[in-house]
Amino acid sequence: MHSSGIFTIIPKKMVQHVIKFLSVGKIPTYQDAINTLNNLQSNAAYLRTAPKHDAHNNSLKDTIKYLLRSGITQEQLNNLSVIHVAGTKGKGSTCAFVEAILREHGYKTGLYTSPHLVSVRERIKINGKLIDEAFFTTEFWKLYNNLAEKKEHENDMPPYFKFLTIMMFHVFLKASVDVAVVEVGIGGEFDCTNVVPSPICVGITTLDMDHTSLLGNTMAAIAYQKSGIFKTNVPAFVTPQLPEAMEVLEKRAEEKNCPFHIVADISKYSFKRNPPLLGMAADVQYYNASLAIELVTEWLKSSMKKNKSNVNNNNCLKSTELDIHKTEKALLNCKWPGRTQILRGKCIDFYLDGAHTVESMKTCVNWFKGHVKNTGNKKILMFNMTGNRDATVLLKLLQPLEFDQAFFVPNVAGISNCLDTEYRYTNESEMMNRCMQNCQFWGEKGVCLPSVSDALKKINCDYNLQDCRTDNKVQLLITGSLHLVGAIFTVIDPNLSMTTKY
Repeated sequence: MHSSGIFTIIPKKMVQHVIKFLSVGKIPTYQDAINTLNNLQSNAAYLRTAPKHDAHNNSLKDTIKYLLRSGITQEQLNNLSVIHVAGTKGKGSTCAFVEAILREHGYKTGLYTSPHLVSVRERIKINGKLIDEAFFTTEFWKLYNNLAEKKEHENDMPPYFKFLTIMMFHVFLKASVDVAVVEVGIGGEFDCTNVVPSPICVGITTLDMDHTSLLGNTMAAIAYQKSGIFKTNVPAFVTPQLPEAMEVLEKRAEEKNCPFHIVADISKYSFKRNPPLLGMAADVQYYNASLAIELVTEWLKSSMKKNKSNVNNNNCLKSTELDIHKTEKALLNCKWPGRTQILRGKCIDFYLDGAHTVESMKTCVNWFKGHVKNTGNKKILMFNMTGNRDATVLLKLLQPLEFDQAFFVPNVAGISNCLDTEYRYTNESEMMNRCMQNCQFWGEKGVCLPSVSDALKKINCDYNLQDCRTDNKVQLLITGSLHLVGAIFTVIDPNLSMTTKY
């Protein structure tokens, strides 16, 4: 075994040894599960190797194959009452709002999102809480060994995201959740989450140019892929879109006989305070919240109409009306780390937003500007970008903020206890080369370092944070990649407690 920075690479022979070791009666550990999971191909590796947007056309067929091998038929998936959400920006936030509202109304919820920030267990939640390590370990090895025994050839195993999606279905079915809120991974048409035959309703958040090598390089092509989650007679709700995207969405809905609704501004609802206070403080989140309310309202109507046998708390189904007070409370209490989030520390205020498209970066810049206006404190940037995106376009948007210093670091925490990442296949020298290119483009006041931890140490040293006061706190914006945000959380708040000692 060798290590590249913090990312431990486990050779295939060792993985086989681990499986053999486990098969002779030894108790598998959580870390054994993580090590094995991390050797399944990641979304990052997939995005780098998939040459064209049609390269994943067989993804759904493979997902169905592995589902059947694992003991789940597509018909059994109908036992899950699913809300399915796709989009480019805000789909995770929307899912978080949906889950929070339904849980506040007394339903047992399952939430499946990606990527994770610190722990892979963030992706599969029941009633808003991560499944614990013991349960994850048990469910992982049960599924892994089942699929490994039925392999037809050496590489006949689902890759990272597909494996977790299949595991999620097992977990939610076993837990008998009332509702499963499922975020699409990439695209929609061929995303492995799209095996759900008949969700209760589907949602599309704001569309933007992203993953163009897989989804196409026009808004129309991206809208076509995202609308792949539309199903016959399943209501679809979408936020306002650019005309070229909306035209495709409407046409696809018509072709699939899918009832189509464009969500209204959140001001249409009779909140005590309008607009309501949100746990994610950014104006862009209001349409995500409005979409979430529409999805929940449709789910309530459908649950009453169909009287789904898998809904546990039938007392909750006495009315199809949304409780506006519970909804307002849920929106306020809903937290979604790393998305327009401010984490105030003793010496550093962290502004965290995983913006990685042009439109999301514009939103991030306006959000940051609005919160640091005329404070006089030092402003510092920490930035990285993954994939084949053009970082200079985003850096040009950030430059007018006039940062006192800008750090360009890979998505590397720089500490040893963070193996829950799927990005261990990213070549560290390649990441550093991109950081150096970004630093060179930035010019004066740019610094390139090998990890988040190194950057924080230099900030502490350069700005004498041992003697920090309110008037000299550093305002640090971390953006460009949600995985960079995850790396810094690993250092400053590994339990996602929304507190930090920094």
